[in-house]
Amino acid sequence: MLVETDFDIKKFTSFKIGGKIAKMIFPETVDEFVQALKENSKAFVIGNLSNTLVSSNGYDGVVISTSKLNEIKIDGTRVIAGAGVKGPKLSQTVAEKGLSGLEFMIGFPGSVGGEVYMNAGANGQCVADAFKSAKIYCPDKGLITLTDLEFGYRTSICQKKDYIVLEAEFELTPKDGVKEKMDENLAFRKSHQPSLALPNCGSIFKNPDGNSAGKLLDECGVKGLEVGGVKVWEKHANFIVNHNEGTSDDVINLMREMQRRVKEKFNIELKPEIRFLGEDRL
Repeated sequence: MLVETDFDIKKFTSFKIGGKIAKMIFPETVDEFVQALKENSKAFVIGNLSNTLVSSNGYDGVVISTSKLNEIKIDGTRVIAGAGVKGPKLSQTVAEKGLSGLEFMIGFPGSVGGEVYMNAGANGQCVADAFKSAKIYCPDKGLITLTDLEFGYRTSICQKKDYIVLEAEFELTPKDGVKEKMDENLAFRKSHQPSLALPNCGSIFKNPDGNSAGKLLDECGVKGLEVGGVKVWEKHANFIVNHNEGTSDDVINLMREMQRRVKEKFNIELKPEIRFLGEDRL
């Protein structure tokens, strides 16, 4: 399997932020992944880095990427996708077969492993709706297959148990108008979220119970607020964009200010939706 040292990860992140990784491993099969993790038990596992802030100072450890676990198998309405398959690729592939259930993935920059891990969703669909089973790496038992991931809003059992999703199976539905629905989803995303032409990491904070992080932040007047080379997007207060060679430290400081304002005005503690790799973290 491919192993690289002093790997410059910046250009691979959707935020376009990050320093060098001491050791990066790219397994191409599930067996190679298991081998890599057994040999590097403390490794940090990443997917497409669409929701991860990597420290600009880099990471002096081992990182295992699932990006090369990217095979898609379709058998009738049954679809199996590797953790590294990008959401838009999977959405387009099943749409060509007239299969519905994954239209929401067309606008996501992330990959299947991360989307299952967090029960990603949009436009009235989510992973849980089409999910059938997943091949999981469990720290205690090794490889296991689960049919119940205890999905909730942007959560699954994987987050509680440190499970790593390596492959997911979906049961889809033959339907007309799948591509039209995908076009609608893309148009909605473009009007509500920044494109990756403005490097960003998706939603920064989770929605508190019964509330909207974006609405709370908007009422605190954070749109357009800048720290260093990053700023809160002018069209949605729960997105930070890297508009001028921002650093991870810039992002952290801006997030703290966003949290502070919401806490001060509403007495609500916003919790990050993004992950952190390296010493810079909230």
